[in-house]
Amino acid sequence: MILRVAHLYPDYLNIYADRGNMAVLARRAALRGHELQVESVSVDEELRAVAHDLLYVGGGQDREQALVSADLAAKGQAIHAAVEDGAALLAVCGGYQLLGRAYHDRSGAALPGVGLFPHETTAGTRRMIGDVLLDCEWAGRTLAGFENHAGRTRLDPGADPLGRVLAGFGNDGESGYEGCRVGRALGTYLHGPLLPRNPWLADRLLGWALAHAAGEEEPPELAPLADDLETRAHAVSAERARQRGGRF
Repeated sequence: MILRVAHLYPDYLNIYADRGNMAVLARRAALRGHELQVESVSVDEELRAVAHDLLYVGGGQDREQALVSADLAAKGQAIHAAVEDGAALLAVCGGYQLLGRAYHDRSGAALPGVGLFPHETTAGTRRMIGDVLLDCEWAGRTLAGFENHAGRTRLDPGADPLGRVLAGFGNDGESGYEGCRVGRALGTYLHGPLLPRNPWLADRLLGWALAHAAGEEEPPELAPLADDLETRAHAVSAERARQRGGRF
């Protein structure tokens, strides 16, 4: 099966090895006989509503976020339509921030957001850097990654986080939560990149995308892969987080 993927602003939001996430998705799909058909969508380029099975938005610095924020907000209707139609979405770091309602930078200026995730982000004075370990109760799994952000993202009451912080800072260093979930859309600060050390999440996204492509409600059961290296990478990252995550 061909999976239609929209990679938003790869020429702007790409500083945290985010392309590695796309490489993992493509490889794990190919090993099951599927193909990713990736379309790059940048500034002043149309994002066609309900035309993709998976959307991906990577991370960037404040300068790059300022350059794309208005254009991304203008694509908001198409993004909302895609998620409401059942497409999968992954947004990392800067992309995660801009898919909320707004990002308030250090100058006090507010960059417009898409409003997909129920949160707002304000730039802090001190960066939160280090390894992170999350308990994703909704999936019965843990996520391990690396965070490097000054933004303090505060979820609305009742919003669903991606996970509960076991080690690290998370959204704001205070709430004990990291990331956000809306339908099949996931937002997170975790990079490094995220998916090579968390193959279960890559497969969850692929399963959702396959279900959308096939017009099915439930994702198909994916054939297991030999994930020895990925499992070891997750274990090493998780242990680093337990030893030193969440420390200034």
